[in-house]
Amino acid sequence: MTPPPLTLLYVPADRPDRVSKALASDADVVLVDLEDAVAPARKDEARAAMLRLLADASPARPVQVRLNRPGTPWHAGDLAAVAGLPAAVGARLPKIEEPDEVRALAAALPGRALHPLLESALGVERALEIATASPQVASVGLGEADLRSDLGVADDAGLTWARSRVVVAARAARLPPPAMSAYPHVRDLAGLAASCREGRALGFRGRTAIHPAQLDTIRAAFLPTAEEIERAREVVSRLAGATQAGVGALALADGTFLDVAMLEQARAVLALAGVPRP
Repeated sequence: MTPPPLTLLYVPADRPDRVSKALASDADVVLVDLEDAVAPARKDEARAAMLRLLADASPARPVQVRLNRPGTPWHAGDLAAVAGLPAAVGARLPKIEEPDEVRALAAALPGRALHPLLESALGVERALEIATASPQVASVGLGEADLRSDLGVADDAGLTWARSRVVVAARAARLPPPAMSAYPHVRDLAGLAASCREGRALGFRGRTAIHPAQLDTIRAAFLPTAEEIERAREVVSRLAGATQAGVGALALADGTFLDVAMLEQARAVLALAGVPRP
């Protein structure tokens, strides 16, 4: 069981100095952005800078490039540029609403991991169709700034159903748990931590960041605590023994009733913590 990345750092492609620093950071994934973080007048410059940094060799760490969406003046150039990058570089697909959009991009980028973002009510409603549109889909996620605008909601309460919808769709499609959308208040690390805990309770694992200062807070919020690790060890040990003995259910010392359906969740906790599988 491979744990999902916990920290995914966005960096504007038109700032090659920042891209280089991001590649040297401890982010699990670097998200080189050709879309929202780049002004229209700098799109071509951003694409050229991205190619100089990524085209000649495999990146220092996992990288995804966020394209400009189909229908924009920059999409065709972005698509051609990403098609020439090393195969390990994934494509982050903004504002996806149709499964056919994913299939078209999969045909244009064969063999490359695709990461659709759902940023509208229609995209959220079609979450499972989008998540299963192509074998190249490696994850799905939300773009919450655009989604808030589309739904007309002002706080996280209005996003709860959409967040749960994408978690369920990812699971149904046998994809990794989705990462949360970026927290926009860079200096509010306490708020970031609280928001991450809420997302973790809904089933998210990890989060995109817009500043390196957010990485440690995100990682700490999503890594299992010592108590969670110890409990997972106990669950795995007890249930594995019960399975071998032909026992279908049992209780822990504190009286918590367990059955074999909880084994996968406990193993996921240990994998996320980097604990070898028992």
